[in-house]
Amino acid sequence: MPDDLKNFQPLDPGRILEEDSLELQYWCKELRCTEAKLRDTISKVGNHVAAVREHLASRE
Repeated sequence: MPDDLKNFQPLDPGRILEEDSLELQYWCKELRCTEAKLRDTISKVGNHVAAVREHLASRE
């Protein structure tokens, strides 16, 4: 992951902005998942971080 992630903070920490590649990388790191898994989860539950986190946790 690029060094840019070191100081990166999402504009809206409650939502995942799929159109921003740096934000996707940030959330993949935070949620410990692949980009494909993150995009798949967002397509199922929406882009609210809490819903995504809950869905990913239920799949472990």
